[in-house]
Amino acid sequence: MDVRQLRYFVAVAEERNIGRAAKRLFISQPPLTRQIQQLEDELQVKLFERTAKGVDLTSAGQLFLNESRNILSLIELAQERTQRAGKGQLGRLDVAIFGSGILNTIPDILKRFKAAYPGVNIVLHQMSKAEQIEALRQKRISVGFNRLLAPLPDIDTTMILQDSLMVAVREDHPLASQKSIDIKQLDNEPIVVFPKGARPNFVDLVSRVFQESGTSMNISQTVIDAVTGIALVSAGFGFCLIPSSASVLKLPDVTYLPLTGLPENATVDLSCIYLKEDNSPLLSAFLAIVHEYKASSLNTRTD
Repeated sequence: MDVRQLRYFVAVAEERNIGRAAKRLFISQPPLTRQIQQLEDELQVKLFERTAKGVDLTSAGQLFLNESRNILSLIELAQERTQRAGKGQLGRLDVAIFGSGILNTIPDILKRFKAAYPGVNIVLHQMSKAEQIEALRQKRISVGFNRLLAPLPDIDTTMILQDSLMVAVREDHPLASQKSIDIKQLDNEPIVVFPKGARPNFVDLVSRVFQESGTSMNISQTVIDAVTGIALVSAGFGFCLIPSSASVLKLPDVTYLPLTGLPENATVDLSCIYLKEDNSPLLSAFLAIVHEYKASSLNTRTD
């Protein structure tokens, strides 16, 4: 029994006439009759009774018609879902996240992707930079989001945006009343830095900013991420330099001010990373959304 025989059987059952079914199927009547006979022989049951006008279904034939329609519907569904998966419209996308990008940019990208591809199941994983790289190589994730990634031979990087630097300061600090803070005003002031973990990272950028501006950096605490760093500012542990995207985080007694007097290229990127060898339609569809987001963000900034 094959799919063609099921389609032939359904056509005869619906037309109640071999001749009309043959025309519908664009075949001649004798081969259609042979296929129905072979189907009955294989099932060892009579599916049709001959009548003056054509054929009628037997009780077994009526049951087999219902089952055949179900089978053909499932085959059509499987074909459709397979074709959609081949276009990146179905499946599961494992995405690794870390850092302040999750406060605005990453959710915006995921929201756009989910709207464009509602059939894709997005699974998020909280991973550090080193964990993301390992998971990509082991193909446990398809894409990760991170900052300041050193070049790697097997990993591709798409930069989404570059954040300027701001400083988080307690509202009761004298410098909080200014419109901006010059980096030299933080000389020897207690600074909370982040993150711990694989280098290069945001700590290296902050260290370079202080060094190139001739300012002494007094590290009071080293924490895992921007959220913890800003929380410690709220608790009175000092200042914290942050990417501007982290300034959407609202904590008690904390305000954010622009930094001035910075050296050139004192910005921090947010990028998505993925395996160079990954040619899956699902990843390609996701990266297309990333590029659309990047283009729209650039247009918004230039307007």
